[in-house]
Amino acid sequence: MIENLQREVRALKAKILDGKAIAAEVKKELRTAADRAAARGARPRLAVVLAGADPASLTYAQAKKKQAESVGMEMELFHLAAAVSEKEVTALIRRLNADARAHGVMVELPLPAGINARTVAAAIEPDKDVDGVHPINRGRLMNGEPGLYPATPQSCIALLKRSGVPLAGRHAVIIGRGDTVGKPLVFLLLRENATVTVCHSQTPELSRLTRQADILVAAAGRAGLVTREMVQPGAAVVDAGLSQTEDGMRGDVDFAGVSETAGWISPSPGGVGALTTALLFANVLQAMEKNTFKNR
Repeated sequence: MIENLQREVRALKAKILDGKAIAAEVKKELRTAADRAAARGARPRLAVVLAGADPASLTYAQAKKKQAESVGMEMELFHLAAAVSEKEVTALIRRLNADARAHGVMVELPLPAGINARTVAAAIEPDKDVDGVHPINRGRLMNGEPGLYPATPQSCIALLKRSGVPLAGRHAVIIGRGDTVGKPLVFLLLRENATVTVCHSQTPELSRLTRQADILVAAAGRAGLVTREMVQPGAAVVDAGLSQTEDGMRGDVDFAGVSETAGWISPSPGGVGALTTALLFANVLQAMEKNTFKNR
């Protein structure tokens, strides 16, 4: 996929922010770190809670298990019936919080009807919350404190930094204010000393703002939203959106058109998403280091 995209833009200006290549680098680093941890007596282990029979969630969970094995980590899936109650889900999470063998805990979404996702997120021990969804980790991110942060916005930052795109002093514009990407990304970019503007569905004259961006991140979940005319020449464009269309999965950015103007561009799929799972396991490693080895 990436090779085809590289051929597609070879004669154009934009360089590809290659999530697959960067993910491969991160996985090598994680494998080395996981083997070192195992030599010290604990191999990193992720516990994933899945309630119901949502096929996409099951696919994502199975993909995580393969990723875990590829980086020398372990993953156990706790698959609950669709009729499970919120009380039963939170009771399982509390057991995993207390289980020293589970270094990280996460819950696959969506949850069955009648179960409040925020209540479930708040039940996870913050220092095991590898998805970065607990209110305490959200607060740590906002306050600039160490913590576990969502992997997708971390992927946006890693794509840029590992590709040599400068962030300090640059104007970053984010399209999308969701809890998963847009909001946490604001604080990660501020940590890098970028100046940040957030746009959303009620923002007037969207193009006027996006054309001011040195770094443009699209996380709206609207296929093809960002066109060539909306991008400043030479800008770095990160596509953090992915939608199912009649033509297959598509990102928020018109890749072919924007490639003619941007200095850097990430494909979708093949960019942010390719790196996100690897960074989730980096969070597992971080959680294990804090919870297992901090007193050794």
